[in-house]
Amino acid sequence: MIPYKDLNQTHHVPWMTILLISINIFVFGLQLLLPLEASKELLYRYAIIPYEFKVGPPPVITLFTSMFLHGGFFHIGSNLLYLWIFGDNIEDRLGPFRFLFFYLLCGLIAAFAQIYSDFDSRLPALGASGAIAGVLGAYLFLFPRAKVMILVPIFYFFRTIILPAWLVLGGWVLLQLIQVYGPTRASTGIALYAHLGGFVAGLLLLPAFKKRSRR
Repeated sequence: MIPYKDLNQTHHVPWMTILLISINIFVFGLQLLLPLEASKELLYRYAIIPYEFKVGPPPVITLFTSMFLHGGFFHIGSNLLYLWIFGDNIEDRLGPFRFLFFYLLCGLIAAFAQIYSDFDSRLPALGASGAIAGVLGAYLFLFPRAKVMILVPIFYFFRTIILPAWLVLGGWVLLQLIQVYGPTRASTGIALYAHLGGFVAGLLLLPAFKKRSRR
């Protein structure tokens, strides 16, 4: 199932969401332009290597730079699709600068969740998915009954169905948990703890970031 649109109206142009998407696309374009070895060196220098945080001193800058690196077209495409669908409503509720701070903070918490899940890993962890998972958690908190349009493959065709956000995002969380505790955990190569850490961070932090209603 592929979500591609929500039916949740916004009142402002989500320019911070658009800016974050644009930066991710720009950085990915630079990755594609680099020779293979240089691209690999870039990932190992600016992505998170959990083991480096164990032996120290930790390369703190990678906590931020890793959020804007991606490992392929599917990786960046799926991440930015979710950010586009759900990010505009969270930005609309928080405002652009609170949204940016919320996004980055969720990404940091997600990064630490991934680091502490496997301190001995020397593989690069990268991508915007941890921060975007925070956006998903915030969306579930604010708009559990919002309608989300989903593409469902049926043989050689796709059919659109409409599901409530709680079911779509709850299904996403369930999938992460199955992968963490199921038999495929060691073979996915996905930063699952970053997803779960970011999602929980979004749920818990959102109330502190909401604008207070004016009387």
